[in-house]
Order: sequence, then structure tokens, then C-alpha cells
Amino acid sequence: MARNKDFDEDELLGKAVELFWDKGYHATSAQDLVDGLGISRSSIYNTYTDKKTLFSNALRYYQGKNTSAVLTLLGNTENPAEAIKQVLYGVIRESEEDKLAKGCFMVNTAIELSSHDKEIAELVSQNNQSVEDALTSVIVKGQHQGQFKTTMPARALARFIFSMISGLRVSARSGAGSSVLEDIVCVALSAL
Repeated sequence: MARNKDFDEDELLGKAVELFWDKGYHATSAQDLVDGLGISRSSIYNTYTDKKTLFSNALRYYQGKNTSAVLTLLGNTENPAEAIKQVLYGVIRESEEDKLAKGCFMVNTAIELSSHDKEIAELVSQNNQSVEDALTSVIVKGQHQGQFKTTMPARALARFIFSMISGLRVSARSGAGSSVLEDIVCVALSAL
């Protein structure tokens, strides 16, 4: 008979995201996980098999919360220009609230693991593609409404805005202040 879990899996994955986000995958030890998650080593390994599986689940959990919010905002807007502005300024707001300069968990993962872990690279790629697709759709909508230029394909503009989102996150993590980030957003918005 299977034993019931003695923990809330969403809560545990939220804690795992924070641990991996703070230290990175490689620097997070098994003992860090035991201490930070508040469950035994055997519970961690009985549930997730290994550290990488726990990490993959934590990354999916993060994607489900953070990326989904952006996709919902972009997908439900009647004002594409305002939605993109909200996304870009949201990155600035997040960076101001991020006192530890952790950056974006997805971007950090891409930098740390994507080049040598095919499964993680695929998760990151799927995440990025979903954001790019949502940006493309909202830019097409904005082009039809006359809010955005039509001299460039919507997909190219979406890729540019996506790279600006990633660049903002890296710049913020590197210590760029709000005024620097706001300058970048202003130029990005003017390109549309």
C-alpha cells in the first residue's frame, strides 16, 4: 500500500524554486534541500528520485506560475501596446523588489544548465517559445489596430521584445538601476 505524502507538494516545489533560484542547481546540495524543504532526504528521493527530477519539477512549477501570468495578460488584452508595456515595466518592478538580485529563475537556468543538459534546455526552449508566440499574437493584434509598425514582421518584433525581457533581467541582476532599465524599456517600446 502506497504511503501518503506528509507534505503539500505545491508548497514544497515553491520552496525548491526558492532554493535553486538562490543558489543555482549545482551549488544546491542534498543537505540544502533537506534543510530548506523541511522534509527528510528519503521523502525527497522517494518522491522525486533525484535532485535533477526535483529541479525539473520546480522549474515547471515556476513556469506554471510566472510564465502563465504573462501569457494570460498578453492573451486577454484588448490593448496590445499597454499589455507589452505592462510586461516590460513588470520586469523593472520585479527587479526593484528583488533585494537579493536573483534575476529570473528561467533565465538563470538557461545560463547555468541549457548548454549541457538536453532536458532542461528543452524546458527552457518550450517556455521561451510560448512567450514568443504570445508576443507575436499580441503584436499582430496591435498591428491590425494600428498601434505597432507593420514594416517588420510581428515574429521579428516579438523576438526583439523577448530578448529585451531577458536582457532587462540580466541587466537588473548585474546591478543596473531603475533609470537604466526604464531607458531600455522606452527604446524597446519605440521600436514597436
